Amino acid sequence: MTTEPGRPRLSPRKRQRIIRGVQYAVLAVAFVALLLYADWASLAQNFAQPDVAGQMLPDLFTIALKNTIIYSVGGFAFAFVFGLILALMRLSTVGPYRWIATLYIEIFRGVPALLVFLMIVFLPLALPGFDVPFGTYGQAILGLGLVGTAYQAEIFRAGLQAVPKGQTEAARSLGMSASRAQFTVVIPQAIRIVIPPTTNQFVALLKDSSLVLFLGVSGEYVELTKFGNDLASTHANATPILVAGLTYLIVTIPLGYLAGRLEKRKGTNR
Repeated sequence: MTTEPGRPRLSPRKRQRIIRGVQYAVLAVAFVALLLYADWASLAQNFAQPDVAGQMLPDLFTIALKNTIIYSVGGFAFAFVFGLILALMRLSTVGPYRWIATLYIEIFRGVPALLVFLMIVFLPLALPGFDVPFGTYGQAILGLGLVGTAYQAEIFRAGLQAVPKGQTEAARSLGMSASRAQFTVVIPQAIRIVIPPTTNQFVALLKDSSLVLFLGVSGEYVELTKFGNDLASTHANATPILVAGLTYLIVTIPLGYLAGRLEKRKGTNR
């Protein structure tokens, strides 16, 4: 297709400048529309009441945030240990180990985490006389750990497969047994490789800790979501929910930034 004679053509740089200008104009219009049509007085009344937020202190940090971190760290430790075991099982040359690991991973990645917590609630009905150790803390950590293990196993599997096979061969040539080479050479390298996605997995578990409210926690066992929801219901105001969300961000944003930095550092070291 030929252009009409004498009709000037836009250069790629000028065309890109026009497209960028249109995008900025759309953003400006959307921003002005938001300023004009949002009911800021109503939003402030329902989401930003300083006196309601003040009543959340100091329990917001000494109880809710503390419990959220305990549940998340406990579930992450559970997932880290058993995720590594499952990853090794899935890469095993023994068929039943691979089948068990694959079945577990597919089930707990495919089932909503909420259902896992609900099953834990009804566990004493299926196993009369059985109690999860450490009460509510144990139940929360078990629920987060069961779900996190499936995802962490896949993270570890990718890390183990990323270690060059030459590392194992070099270790075996030095007289190491297969198991010793795996635990002293391959696994330490795999752990370093998976640090960025593992950090992201911890952030995911931190957010999933909000599901602990379905265990019926109360009092000293509440986490951020339950704490904010209870106060919001008491005051008929959404300010506690907003504050709880901001408290999550205080933890998750630095962790997300750390994961990004680790990922960039890993990329530059290749």
